[in-house]
Amino acid sequence: MASPVLSQRVTSASVLFSSSSTSSLYAKSKNRSVRLVRVRAQTMATEKLGVIVEKNPPESRLTELGVRQWPKWGCPPSNFPWTYSAKETCYLLEGKVKVYPEGHNNEYVEIEAGDLVVFPQGMSCTWDVSVGVDKHYKFD
Repeated sequence: MASPVLSQRVTSASVLFSSSSTSSLYAKSKNRSVRLVRVRAQTMATEKLGVIVEKNPPESRLTELGVRQWPKWGCPPSNFPWTYSAKETCYLLEGKVKVYPEGHNNEYVEIEAGDLVVFPQGMSCTWDVSVGVDKHYKFD
């Protein structure tokens, strides 16, 4: 994979990460030669209402988990209740969903295409699917 070329001077950065793969960045400024900087390309996962969402994980992360070999499931726009009898990890290829976990006063977690999501065992919720879903999934 080609590394991005930065044309601006980088002064500082602070990022929180949860998963990793190695990549390279090239930095160039007017008064300096090109420098190679090794970094860990990583993505951030967030937890809300018991659901863990990792936005746009790199393909290396998906390969590491074997996501492309998991079964697929899909549904059209709809609204339905669901209870997780086991922990589920899924990767949304398409779709947009608001997941309303039971007991959280209409609070929801929004997931969409490109998200790697973990639902805990025992969670009861309602799925409000606004854009049809196509996903890979795995139960543990």
